[in-house]
Amino acid sequence: MGMSAETFWGGLAGNTAFEERVAARSGLGVSTGATSIRKALEAIGVDAVAILTPYQPVADEQVRAFFDEAGFAVRRLQGLRCETATAIADVSADKLIPVLRDLDGPDVDAIVQVGTNLSMVRLADEAERWLGKPVVAVNAATLWHALRVNGFQDRFPHYGTLLREH
Repeated sequence: MGMSAETFWGGLAGNTAFEERVAARSGLGVSTGATSIRKALEAIGVDAVAILTPYQPVADEQVRAFFDEAGFAVRRLQGLRCETATAIADVSADKLIPVLRDLDGPDVDAIVQVGTNLSMVRLADEAERWLGKPVVAVNAATLWHALRVNGFQDRFPHYGTLLREH
């Protein structure tokens, strides 16, 4: 499902309720950004994270609360405060690279990127090489989760640790 902000709202219970509503209306299984990233971090074996969002502070608070409730130590969170949902798609790699470097540190096991309109799958793969740790992009995690819950074990090089190794 190509959306993420709403899936973090209300913590674990809010995400579950969201998934149940969508599944009931569509008759299909649902992979949301929130569940997908949570399952991805569990598969990789991550405890502490730094988070990159394109959101405003009110949504950042919801994202942080979700990860806290899910049992991950959120060491840092950087919201880009994009003015509109469509402005998220205009954020360049040149702007993201220094933010990723600022989020990194020896106290985080992985960096997580949320915001499905912030396409960062290829940059996340590249960043893993210079940061030396997983960088989990929400779109990669959602694809990975949808494949895994449907029994597909395909691996994809050049799209990050998650799709390459898990």
